[in-house]
Amino acid sequence: MSLLAADRPLNTLYDAMLLDLDGVVYIGPHAVPAAPEAVGKARAAGAKVAFVTNNAGRTPARIAEHLTQLGVAAAPDDVVTSAEAAARLVSELHPAGSDVLVVGDTGLRQAVRKMGLRPVTVASDSVVAVVQGYSRSMSRDLLDQGALAVARGALYVASNADATAPSEWGATPANGSFVRVIAHATGVEPVVAGKPMRPLHEEGIRRTGARNPLIVGDRLDTDIEGATVHGAAGLLVLSGVTAPADVLAAPEHQRPAYLAWDVSGMNDTHPEVASTGHGARCGGWTVTVTGGAPAIEGTGDRLDGLRALCAAVWADATVDPGGPAARGVLARLGW
Repeated sequence: MSLLAADRPLNTLYDAMLLDLDGVVYIGPHAVPAAPEAVGKARAAGAKVAFVTNNAGRTPARIAEHLTQLGVAAAPDDVVTSAEAAARLVSELHPAGSDVLVVGDTGLRQAVRKMGLRPVTVASDSVVAVVQGYSRSMSRDLLDQGALAVARGALYVASNADATAPSEWGATPANGSFVRVIAHATGVEPVVAGKPMRPLHEEGIRRTGARNPLIVGDRLDTDIEGATVHGAAGLLVLSGVTAPADVLAAPEHQRPAYLAWDVSGMNDTHPEVASTGHGARCGGWTVTVTGGAPAIEGTGDRLDGLRALCAAVWADATVDPGGPAARGVLARLGW
């Protein structure tokens, strides 16, 4: 994946914006400052907006309420959770009324019930699947029951495999960390419904009717890799967990099509990043690679400098993206 240029705002090039929540629209209880205005502006331009989250703990209604309190207009149908994607996955494999052991919170139980399945908490012989999602009050009893059912042969589905989630305190353990408990105890790896796997974004595409969605997120390994899996364009924002050094070192399947400071980038044009033969140029910045070592010259928006650096490093396999020369360029840009 190479960085793309856009001479028109992205909200006019793509028919739907599939927005991650944590790190993109809010961080913990607080809105990302640019988010309320940005979402309204995208809608005003005619783009549909769906909030697509790997968090399976809260219901769409509760998330929509939270967004509205933050100044981001949202209805429950605008919210697509990994709990819904996981429940749909199970419903496509097992008949209505089947017992599904839910290792998670209210959002996951409601999603399972909405798909016509019966959420339970005990590993009886009737359990056909175990669905696990994040809960801040995860109990040892539920983990035990989930492990027992999986060991007996029940289908094992995880809403997502994120190891951490951003919070006002920093990165904290998320569902993927708790999934490792059951997987390690049973030797069974779950089917993952959330990003970067296809089911969650497919649910978002189904909900919006999108033909050409833009996937917006702050994580390379979920949002941007998920965009790659779908053959869709991904916009990486730097308001969440991913740092510029991470973008520089991203493997090909986790490289975004666009870079932005925050979600307002979905309403902007994006500059061309031009190859110079021995590097790349963007805006007022030029990166030159000599003997595997990148160097930068210029002035202007430092995000343009990062764009040029990424293009130069991604195009030259001799460059160590974590090496001293690359780190020096990032420092020159203020990172």
